[in-house]
Amino acid sequence: AADVQGMFSNDIIGSSVADDGTRDPRTVRLFAEGVPTAETPAEATVRQSVGGENDSPSRQLARFVQDVAENDATGMDIRIIYRRDRYLRGSDHISYLQQGYPAARFTEPNEDFRHQHQDVRVEDGVQFGDLPEFCDFGFITRVAKVNGAALWSLANGPGTPKGVNILTAALTNDTTLRWQRGTDPDLAGYEVVWRETTAPEWTHVIPVGDVTTTTIDLSKDNVFFGVRAVDRDGLRSPVAFPTPASS
Repeated sequence: AADVQGMFSNDIIGSSVADDGTRDPRTVRLFAEGVPTAETPAEATVRQSVGGENDSPSRQLARFVQDVAENDATGMDIRIIYRRDRYLRGSDHISYLQQGYPAARFTEPNEDFRHQHQDVRVEDGVQFGDLPEFCDFGFITRVAKVNGAALWSLANGPGTPKGVNILTAALTNDTTLRWQRGTDPDLAGYEVVWRETTAPEWTHVIPVGDVTTTTIDLSKDNVFFGVRAVDRDGLRSPVAFPTPASS
């Protein structure tokens, strides 16, 4: 079966100009859901007992994009929006979320609603419609570079670790994690990442080598953990958020 690492929708991405004329040509929004659309009742019960509302696969995908595509080569800042999509609105990535795939939606930093979902017309001297003269092709090019960087990094890097657990058989103030070793031929090892529960991004990295279990001297009660794979070229996978396992 195909190992689908992520899906991106680029929807309303043609302009950097807001309806009031404000320009923001170096920012793109990336919408990524928290609680998974396809979450089962059993998964919801686990999430409620361990946390993770901000650690869905789609949030990890968005963090990954920011890591690999926010640089001088793209010239873009990626503003992650903690929401599945715009307020009361939706794009094609939602159908992938419904099937359990990580997915997120790129869209322009501000919108001019006169130039989307409008019949082409002039009204009171104002031009309506989605017309070429309202496109910012430099902005579109930079967004394409963001997509390219993310897709290239996903395709060439190692797969997201599977079967990642925090062992909970004993009550301790440290944290033991385990996972399944990936099958990537150039796999070099793994890193444990962690952050304070109030931090939006991973802030600390602990290289642990080519192993499938490790114990970290930090309490699972106080911080969030994740695991990612690293290959011999130094490319990294998206982070996998662990689930509890009693044995």
